[in-house]
Amino acid sequence: MSTSKKQFKIHATLDDWIAREAIPFSVDSSETFNASIDKVIASLGDSVELLGFGEALHGGEDILILRNRLFQRLVEAHGYSAIAIESSFPRARVVNEYMAGRGPVSYKAMQDTGFSHGFGRLDANRELVEWMRRYNADPSHRVKLQFYGFDSPTEMTGSDSPSQVLHFVLDYLASIDSASGQEHRERIDPLLGQDSNWENPAALADPAKSVGMSPAATALRIETEELISELRVRRPELVAKSDESRYLEAAQYASVARQLLNYHAALARKSGERLVGLLGIRDALMADNLAYMVSRERGRGKVLAFAHNSHLQRGKTQWQFGTDVYTWWPVGSHLNEIFGPCYAVIGSAVGVSDANGIGQPEAGTLEARLTAVPGPARFIPTHKGQGLPTSEIAALPTRSGSMKNPTYFALTPQSFTDFDWLAVLDSTAYNRGGPPLQQWDANPKQ
Repeated sequence: MSTSKKQFKIHATLDDWIAREAIPFSVDSSETFNASIDKVIASLGDSVELLGFGEALHGGEDILILRNRLFQRLVEAHGYSAIAIESSFPRARVVNEYMAGRGPVSYKAMQDTGFSHGFGRLDANRELVEWMRRYNADPSHRVKLQFYGFDSPTEMTGSDSPSQVLHFVLDYLASIDSASGQEHRERIDPLLGQDSNWENPAALADPAKSVGMSPAATALRIETEELISELRVRRPELVAKSDESRYLEAAQYASVARQLLNYHAALARKSGERLVGLLGIRDALMADNLAYMVSRERGRGKVLAFAHNSHLQRGKTQWQFGTDVYTWWPVGSHLNEIFGPCYAVIGSAVGVSDANGIGQPEAGTLEARLTAVPGPARFIPTHKGQGLPTSEIAALPTRSGSMKNPTYFALTPQSFTDFDWLAVLDSTAYNRGGPPLQQWDANPKQ
């Protein structure tokens, strides 16, 4: 018998695979939920250091609730010490200060400063952070939980100024060597200019509105490289005079500053591949941030990463916006190269969501087949397509999209190789605290 046959059951049809391997659960039943999570984690093996959990859309309340319960179980039973979500890397530091009982006096006081994309206003994110804060306040819990944002410091229609991340690095250097910190600051600050010039939302549509290729921005990129070079050259000294954790954090901020400046430069270029390039830069930086977070947690625990399916999947991702189709290498493909078997990922799918404009899946689609078995939710291993009928997978129809939420992506035949497991929910409500959705045409005429 071949190795593949020893490792994977052979299923004659997809319906046979679903019937034999789907694990039903409910987040409202601790017994079934915990047992299902334990089975999934056991199947992935002990080598996993970073587990991705993807959401099929931004706007699935029940997926966020599932994420919260998943993280709690991972902390309590499987040695996880941190969660990283699709939110700005530098902003998340404010959340950690709050969870440690320092800084902001309430969640509401930092819901905007601690998150990007308006994610701090979602009730499920507040509930997650408050649970982590209570956990950390318990003296019996020796390992304190960490909250990270691993997204680049950008928004959907604009990008942050590099001033915040650069000043973080300058402040670190000045705390050890005031003369060197001041020297770099005197060269960098005049080049930064006004934050509003960097953050002009019009630059996304018009490269001429971006300052990313201006003489000052070009000079700033050089100064940032000089700053990174000094951090690298003086690493033994800087670590000795601060500590390794502070040094590595400053180095990561410097790396984020470098990539943010590269992003702004790409924003200013006139090219038919401009938007694809921006998407690729963003995801590569997200992967770098997660690699840093895993290294920081190593020895403390493992990391759960939460973002859209399209970021965490292994294969190339594709986004159709109107009549334009963009394809690039997402975070998960980078993580697969960086971590190999130490990275695993669970994708999610939903059957129906009236609030998100997602109707019943069409007969024969993967979502229709998966939600036909007992629920209200179920995990199912993909086996990366091995042991499953390839011809039937290739012929799978793709269900229709959403009429309200353009962030919803259906499962495709590629989902079998993109994810290790799928978490499939019968339905989901819309995010509590989320902005109102507007009706739109999911299938515009070509």
